[in-house]
Amino acid sequence: MRLERSLPLLGLLLCAVSFLIGLSSQGEFLVEISGTTVTITCPLEDEGIKWDPSGRRGDIEEGKFIIKDHDSTPANLSCSLGNKKHKLYLNARVCANCEELDALTVAGIITADLLITLGVLILVYYFSKGRKGRASAGGDSRPRGPKMQRPPPVPNPDYEPIRKGQREVYAGLQSRGF
Repeated sequence: MRLERSLPLLGLLLCAVSFLIGLSSQGEFLVEISGTTVTITCPLEDEGIKWDPSGRRGDIEEGKFIIKDHDSTPANLSCSLGNKKHKLYLNARVCANCEELDALTVAGIITADLLITLGVLILVYYFSKGRKGRASAGGDSRPRGPKMQRPPPVPNPDYEPIRKGQREVYAGLQSRGF
């Protein structure tokens, strides 16, 4: 009973904590990678942002720090405005020969793959449909036609019914009590 009463309170507490985390995480860097170019946007919105690239060379445009020909080595970057300072540890892997794919191209590739797979599945189904009645090459040599009636089972001579003329042979046998 206590648990049922504390669940709404726990839910309210989680909502409050997530709201406070959301307020404190409004200052996030935006990192964009295109080929060997890395573009970092500072979370501070005003003009006059100062970047501390710690030995990295790059261009600064409208609060963005652009590193051309990045060599995939980690870097410590920071941007500041007045007494506010945001730090970033950049560990971005870049590729000079990679191709960029947008979401529409990836969706098209997946859709085409599914359609081709469905087509192969339908072809296999229709080509195997006609082979159901044929006998296989191995093992079973019985003809596979429509089921014929089975002949009656062969009677077992040990359990033959007693005929009228033989009753006296068995008449002397009495059941013995155990």
